[in-house]
Amino acid sequence: MDKNMFASDNYSGVCPEAWQAMMVANDGYANSYGDDIWTAKACDALRDFFETDCQVFFAFNGTAANSLALASLCRSYHSIICHDMAHVETDECGAVEFFSNGTKVLLVGGDEGKIDPAAVTHTVERRSDIHYPKPKVLSITQATELGTVYSIDELQAVGELAKHHQLKLHMDGARFSNALATLGVPAAELTWKAGVDVLTFGGTKNGMPVGEAVVFFDKSLAEEFDYRCKQAGQLASKMRYLAAPWVGMLEQGTLLKNAAHANKCAKLLAEQLLNVDGVTLMHQVQANAVFVQMPETLVEALHAAGWHFYTFIGSGHARFMCSWQSKEDDILQFGTELKKLAASL
Repeated sequence: MDKNMFASDNYSGVCPEAWQAMMVANDGYANSYGDDIWTAKACDALRDFFETDCQVFFAFNGTAANSLALASLCRSYHSIICHDMAHVETDECGAVEFFSNGTKVLLVGGDEGKIDPAAVTHTVERRSDIHYPKPKVLSITQATELGTVYSIDELQAVGELAKHHQLKLHMDGARFSNALATLGVPAAELTWKAGVDVLTFGGTKNGMPVGEAVVFFDKSLAEEFDYRCKQAGQLASKMRYLAAPWVGMLEQGTLLKNAAHANKCAKLLAEQLLNVDGVTLMHQVQANAVFVQMPETLVEALHAAGWHFYTFIGSGHARFMCSWQSKEDDILQFGTELKKLAASL
């Protein structure tokens, strides 16, 4: 049993379907820089998945996908509104500001990792003079950084909010598949039908080796995006290896199957954690993340026993992640060890 299994869904390996698709794509020669059949197949598969004629690009990682997508939606004197826990604010080393030539990121709060609509309105309307960076984009995360999921009604309300304030709507979908699996609705309902203009669709956390898709539902916003990708070092010469896993994952339904499995494992893991006195669930388990508060002595005991998971400084909150590769038996074994450790303290 690997004691790193709960640290991050990025720790998991490549799922068989993605690996097989790369092996098939590896047979012989193929045109470079995206002018190959696998990239074309992947783009068409994503269009089918979203039930619309969207424009699709591939980037190596989520930071590049998010930053370049947001940069395409605004100019340097504009601003981007997002939750104060959003990945684009807390974990991307200023990449959004860098690739947009200095566009300012404005932060709002909100319960459960979801933006507070009133705070967005306040941020947009508090000033309209030329000295203030004009709000241009609203960025949300689905599933959120706290493992919660926007419902269809919530997303539609966010879409109406963005439209009312003349904001473009960006969705960071690093774990979009997990949100889809939770809600059990077509991808279109959580994206363009709810007013999303561009989605950065994560594959790495769901069983792919590398690569994210940038999906423009408003195709006019994708003008010259290929130049942004090239300038940012995101145009892969052997693009087929970024694209082929999407074909394998989408054509066989593996994308949602993997996400549903990870979500199911997270619920089981939450049950094991909550069986221990002093452990409190901090947020609803709606995707593949479990956030709990536990005694510091238990955190230290788990770390000393070799278990790797992340804690948030000063809060006492611990995050446990599940992935496509999580095994229910391993989770139950962890639960047994957890109880023994807790009883020994």
